[in-house]
Parts: sequence; C-alpha cells; structure tokens
Amino acid sequence: LAWTMGGPKSRRRKEGGFLGAEHILKPDGKLQKVAKKRVGIKGMKAPAREGAEIYDAAGENKIGDVTSGTFSPCLKAPIAMGYVETPLSKVGTEISLKIRGKMQKAEITKMPFVESRYYRVPE
Repeated sequence: LAWTMGGPKSRRRKEGGFLGAEHILKPDGKLQKVAKKRVGIKGMKAPAREGAEIYDAAGENKIGDVTSGTFSPCLKAPIAMGYVETPLSKVGTEISLKIRGKMQKAEITKMPFVESRYYRVPE
C-alpha cells in the first residue's frame, strides 16, 4: 500500500509523521526492504492448510509458512498462499511443503491463480 503515501519525494514520505513510519520508511523516504513476501503456491498433491511449513527444494531449510490453502474447483488442483523469504519468492521457484508430516514438492506461482473474466463495456 505504498501508493497511499505518494512517491519517494512526497511530503508524507519525507516527514514520515504517521504511525508506523519508522518501520516501513528509511530516513530518506524510501521503502525499507521486506524480509518475506506473500506468494502463491501450487503443484502439491494435497491442499496445504494454515500453518504448514515451507522449505527449500531440498527440504532442508525452512523458508516460510502457509497462511491459507484449499482445493480450487476452477483449476482442479490444490492451491495455497504463504510468506517466504524474499530471495526465494520468484515465480517458478521449486519448494517443498510439509503437509501432515510428509514432504511434498510444489512451486511458487503468480497470483491471482485464476484471471478475472468479467465483462467490460467497450468505450
């Protein structure tokens, strides 16, 4: 939601006089780097539910947690969302999920999972 503060040279970014400014802005008004990013996950066999752990492709290092997951009737496959370390958040990154005590292979994917198909009236 950085767009609500304006660009890096805007008054709100330079002054920072709002709650939480010290957590998201550097002294020069630029945004601080984030440690984790929200990503979409698919490719696993069973749906990953809230709290499932996300590991690197080798399954050795924990890199994040699943925040929500379900079976998608549109895609006819399980999907999930979660937070992972920023360097491993690129689309196509192979990961492993610990679902019900078993490791399952999965992949970071783009969101939204299904493109919207609503009708727009031509102008």
